[in-house]
Amino acid sequence: MIDLHNHILPGIDDGPATLEESLELALIAVEDGIQHIVATPHVHPGRYDNQIATIEPVLRNLQQALKDRAIPLTISLGGEIRISTEILTMIPSGQIPFIGQWNGCDVLLLEMPHSHILPGTDKLIRWLKARNITPLIAHPERNKEIMQSPDKLAPFIEEGCLVQLTAMSVTGEFGKQAEQCAKYFIEQGWTTILATDSHNRMHRPPVLSKGRDVAASIIGEAEADKLVRENPSIITGLPC
Repeated sequence: MIDLHNHILPGIDDGPATLEESLELALIAVEDGIQHIVATPHVHPGRYDNQIATIEPVLRNLQQALKDRAIPLTISLGGEIRISTEILTMIPSGQIPFIGQWNGCDVLLLEMPHSHILPGTDKLIRWLKARNITPLIAHPERNKEIMQSPDKLAPFIEEGCLVQLTAMSVTGEFGKQAEQCAKYFIEQGWTTILATDSHNRMHRPPVLSKGRDVAASIIGEAEADKLVRENPSIITGLPC
């Protein structure tokens, strides 16, 4: 499996604090059947001031540690980009990491606030699309406004956005409302990617298989595999 949303890099956001903790997460991921992780630290100006230049050295250090320990896991560059006015200048200046490509367009993992849909988000989506950037909406099932009215995601689907759900939402570990919302998006065929959004070993581990199995009970084995193998493979360009 390929995990497209994971905070495995150490000391760079609210994920693991140390390299050893990152390696513990890597071992859990491998045990679960994950072969590749796109490292997606928060890019949240004013809170986590990350950009490609700050992420790449940390990524290289972890890649070398995985090689030294003979841990069979590969990791590539990405980021979880919080909606902000700053990204309007960071994208043209080449500071924002994309996670891959979809139909010839760069894919941006885009995070909304957890509380609501920001006014003007639709305009940002159109701004990105005009620049051949396809937003992959991160965990919309955990957004409080969308949880209350799941069909509020529909306009983003119509605009051509991709959708990433959190595996622990599908399994009910983020609460009943997030679970119901996630399952609804799976049933509607709106889900592109299932990912772990892992942050730590105890409470948010990099376990993808449980969510994939629940998805399979809803849409069948082949369609569930698309969420963790085929579609992530298309985006990353890696074999599934």
